[in-house]
Amino acid sequence: MIEITDVAPVSVPHRIRGRAWLAGWLTRVRGDDRAVCAALMAERHPVGELLGVHGGASYVLLRLEVGEISVDDLWGTDHVDPEDLAAAEPDPLVHHETEVLQHLASAHTDRVADLCGLLGSREADGMAAVPLALDRFGLRVRFTGGGVSSFDARFDFPDPVADACGLRQAMRRLFAAAGERTEDPAENPADDRAGDRAGDRAAD
Repeated sequence: MIEITDVAPVSVPHRIRGRAWLAGWLTRVRGDDRAVCAALMAERHPVGELLGVHGGASYVLLRLEVGEISVDDLWGTDHVDPEDLAAAEPDPLVHHETEVLQHLASAHTDRVADLCGLLGSREADGMAAVPLALDRFGLRVRFTGGGVSSFDARFDFPDPVADACGLRQAMRRLFAAAGERTEDPAENPADDRAGDRAGDRAAD
């Protein structure tokens, strides 16, 4: 069994965003399958001279045939079909999420807090707002303090984001909806807008 823990890349109470468990049968890869599996791993995670498949260092390659998957995360607890996992593609923002969240948390806490205006109530007034998770569908923020129990709020993008350019546009629209100014930042170079900065960080 493999246990995977997802920890938020920002400082926030209860930083563990989720856990996943993959259980199945573990076997040693031998013969011609060794080179095939090593090539597959190198395609996903290049690490130089992978696994000594051309001689030299001796490594053991193991294959996990997944039989059962369970997930407990911000959306709840559920089981995942192994075939669905095998067919799934990584979220296009997976390599940008950490940098964008850390930038928002360190440089734009006021703009993140402004998002409470989209909740339709005053329950988040006076609470600290920390960006907790980001994916192609939206931004999740955790509100803490203010004498009220902490809670998460999900702010969905109008459409799924496919790349850094789409993220930039989605963040602009999200902060604009929360009451931010909507003029073109090119006309005001001093305007350090959270949406632009977040998109620029993702593009780097």
